[in-house]
Amino acid sequence: MVAQKFDIKDLNIWFGDTHSLKDVSMRIDANEILSVIGPSNSGKTTFLRMLNRLNDLQPNFKVAGRVEYGGKDLIKMAPEEVRRKIGMVFALPLPLPLSISENVCYGPRMLGVNNKKKLEEITERALKQAYLWDEVKDRLGTSAFKLSGGQQQRLCIARTLAVEPDVILFDEPCSGLDPISTAKVEEAMLILKQQYTIVLVTNNVKQAARVGGRTAFFLMGELIELDKTEKMFTAPGDKRTEGYIRGEFG
Repeated sequence: MVAQKFDIKDLNIWFGDTHSLKDVSMRIDANEILSVIGPSNSGKTTFLRMLNRLNDLQPNFKVAGRVEYGGKDLIKMAPEEVRRKIGMVFALPLPLPLSISENVCYGPRMLGVNNKKKLEEITERALKQAYLWDEVKDRLGTSAFKLSGGQQQRLCIARTLAVEPDVILFDEPCSGLDPISTAKVEEAMLILKQQYTIVLVTNNVKQAARVGGRTAFFLMGELIELDKTEKMFTAPGDKRTEGYIRGEFG
């Protein structure tokens, strides 16, 4: 039996009078890549940000329902604990104004790791997991801003991995990247799912098809369909899913 990472029941989210998510119920399995697709304002990013409590930072945020993470009520957990275990990689790479190695070490240092050898080991491991080590190992002391956009995004992935999270959330991580950089990020995801649970929000349905074991389709705040990716992309169960995949709206 596949272990569950998240069990979500009747999740509703409001920002003021705007009802952004409506009665969403689903599970997310351990060590899977769940692709989340849907047009703009469909609720997919709100859903993703719920999983590590970033919506809490927005004014007039209200939530109802239940989100279980590892058997715990995620809504009642301390936000700092949630974000330590559930990392986020955003659409635009946001490296810190530090060197490459210090970007990776930032999180572990904040958690109290100060041993130089240990930090070097963490840096090498995380950069290798993000498929960046071979490209930067000879210039770890240089500014992160000297990296290309694709390299900066993989550095942000490495920075997330350095604190050894349990889950990685990707919010359109390849939206500004060229095809070669996109392929490297996708390759990293497919390897990382052996150790991590991954939730990927993407506007690129082809990317969802390439990497997602299962895919969830959101529309106007509702979860319309959730199924194995191959089945959804060949024989979707809802006409709206089929229309979106075919590019009839978006």
